[in-house]
Amino acid sequence: MAREGEYPSRGVWTRPRPRGIDILVTGALIALLYGLLRLAPSLNAPFLPQQAPATVSTDLADLPSYAARSLLRMFIALLASVLFTFVYATAAARMKRAEKVLLPVLDILQSVPVLGFLSVTVTAFINLFPGSILGLECASIFAIFTSMAWNMTFAFYASLTAQPHELDEAARVMRLTKWQRFWRLDVPSGTIPLVWNGMMSFGGAWFFLAASESISVLGHHYALPGMGSYAATAIAAGDLGQVGIAIAVMTVMVIGVNVLFWRPMVAWSERFRVEEAEAADRPRSVVLDVLRRSSLPELAARPLRPVGRALDRGTRVFGLAEHPLARATARERTGDVFFAGAVAAAVVYGAWRAFDYIHTTVGLGEFGHAFWLGALTFGRVVALLVAATAVWVPVGVWIGMNPKVTRFAQPVVQVLASFPANFLFPFATAAFVALGISLDFGSILLMALGAQWYILFNVVAGASAIPTDLREAMTGFQVRGRLRWRAFILPAVFPSYVTGGITAAGGAWNASIVAEVVDYGAHHLTATGLGAYITDATATGAFPRILVGITVMSVYVVALNRLLWRRLYRLADTRYAL
Repeated sequence: MAREGEYPSRGVWTRPRPRGIDILVTGALIALLYGLLRLAPSLNAPFLPQQAPATVSTDLADLPSYAARSLLRMFIALLASVLFTFVYATAAARMKRAEKVLLPVLDILQSVPVLGFLSVTVTAFINLFPGSILGLECASIFAIFTSMAWNMTFAFYASLTAQPHELDEAARVMRLTKWQRFWRLDVPSGTIPLVWNGMMSFGGAWFFLAASESISVLGHHYALPGMGSYAATAIAAGDLGQVGIAIAVMTVMVIGVNVLFWRPMVAWSERFRVEEAEAADRPRSVVLDVLRRSSLPELAARPLRPVGRALDRGTRVFGLAEHPLARATARERTGDVFFAGAVAAAVVYGAWRAFDYIHTTVGLGEFGHAFWLGALTFGRVVALLVAATAVWVPVGVWIGMNPKVTRFAQPVVQVLASFPANFLFPFATAAFVALGISLDFGSILLMALGAQWYILFNVVAGASAIPTDLREAMTGFQVRGRLRWRAFILPAVFPSYVTGGITAAGGAWNASIVAEVVDYGAHHLTATGLGAYITDATATGAFPRILVGITVMSVYVVALNRLLWRRLYRLADTRYAL
């Protein structure tokens, strides 16, 4: 600083020179914007349903464009899932009466397969944007959205309901508005579970990329340019070489998304972790370190700060983030009775109309056939869960309890969980044909290729989260062998296993629609099950059978969740929580 009567130093008058890190970040941002501008015209290209192509070109020169369009659909669906999560989960957590409706509805929605949504939404979106491919793009993005949103919503809802009372009291004392509480308390407290479940949901969405881009509904087949439709075209042609190229490109895409996006997000979310002691080995990301060293994020955020302050002032008209500490019991019970009556009337009316529609078309006896097919698929799901538990729980514990192995293996597990396993179906199908294995049994392996990783991923996370002092205590008391597993390891990883188990079960039910009907060149393999039933009904446009199949699958999934997984969740929270 210059003293009175002195001139300032020469450095004060010189502008700061651009640093190499800022040039790197600016170049990456320009490249991203350029790619989006190049893709924008193709999203509104002319489209006529009667003349729409059923396949895409397999020219290798088109692969970069296909990869970019698939990534754009995935990230648009992710953004829509985050917005849906914020609204739906907050409404369920803050409005007790709405919670009684929103949670069961969410439970049913997550049990509806992707093809069930496509059969209803494709025609609606095409009619919404007549003459433009944007309608089919929206249908594809919506299908990807349905494979992401439900798991993220449950995770954010759980974080809202588990907030400590001290934070609620602090929000009252500071007289935060609902808007301020959401962004300064709710979102930070739910960021870590939202990021981790978002990463798993994004990985699960890769699995349904082919079904979302190569759409067979209502007797029509539409193909959108993308890696999913490229793989579907190569599989239909029986060209294993092109399938291998698709696998290689998808592997690069999955690894790139994990390195450039999810790894920085996981490392950034650690700033919201509330612990008495700092973790010794926090996740790190080179990409996040580069962004933190650059001045561009600060420059980009500076113009948004006045907007944030204006929103803080403008949202005060909606009231403060507090609710009455005491309510009139009689008034509350009266409101509950009227609300329950209105909901029950709506459910009964909707169910009556649905059953009447089925009765007048295919007959209610179709439910008996569908429930029998569901029992066969249920047996496959159970076999998958038993085998995956026996194989991957010991492996996950070994990885999670060895820090050196965890640092190497956890990214590999993340990539395996994110890889679209249905790209491997042609190779498995070729093996089934060569060995004479029926798809009734082979579909269990195909379902496992996409669902088993959820168990491994969650067990690794649970084992790595076991406190060090407990491990040292077990070692100090010389607890080894079977006793160590029964008294220490299995109880410690049980909550994480339950989370992985319910996710794997849901993924297996959804995967049945593509695992029980497999096409490879001239070979068409079909298993007897509910997934094949829904796939066939969707392809032929048989709405009554689609409704029957979705209803039966929802009954199986919801019943399994209520009778088994929810009880295991309560057991994990009350007896085995660390």
